[in-house]
Amino acid sequence: MTGGRRRSESSRLAILDAARDLLLERGYERLTIDAIAARAGVGKQTIYRWWGSKGAVVADAALEGGLAPPLVAPPDTGDIEADLRAWLRDWTSRLASGVGTSLILALTAATAEDHAVADVLYERFTAPHEQLLRDRLELARVAGQLGPQAPVPTIAGVLIGSLLYRVLSRQEPPTADDADLVVRVVLGGAGG
Repeated sequence: MTGGRRRSESSRLAILDAARDLLLERGYERLTIDAIAARAGVGKQTIYRWWGSKGAVVADAALEGGLAPPLVAPPDTGDIEADLRAWLRDWTSRLASGVGTSLILALTAATAEDHAVADVLYERFTAPHEQLLRDRLELARVAGQLGPQAPVPTIAGVLIGSLLYRVLSRQEPPTADDADLVVRVVLGGAGG
């Protein structure tokens, strides 16, 4: 077979399903292309023909295989603190789940190994989630619920990053109380 050959959709889906399942069973560190190929019933060369690295397979499996959380905008009830608490509590519960933790650790490792994977994940996963949060914060700033000079991108980064740090450093998973505290601390310093 040559590089010009079209992908078999059934093989592609089998590879993504195998990568997703093995990622959840073994974690990223113990996931191998050999294991994905065996589970999917394809040759290893088939995987490498379509994806340049283990990280690229995992990224596609996460984005197309139901692991990545859906895009959910923070609510807009007119109370930015309550809205952020509700949104961040939901986000934290997904993050602290076994699947969420495995996904975050795997995607972090994949992006560290491959800049192209990092770019795709940022474009298709991180940026859209972050933009929804930034949009809600900007509406709150315009409505006077945040100070007129509130640094919206920084606030969004702190809200998400402080809880992600707990997962990445393999500390106790963040809780709903942690989400509430982060919102309170960040908004207290944002001049609401």
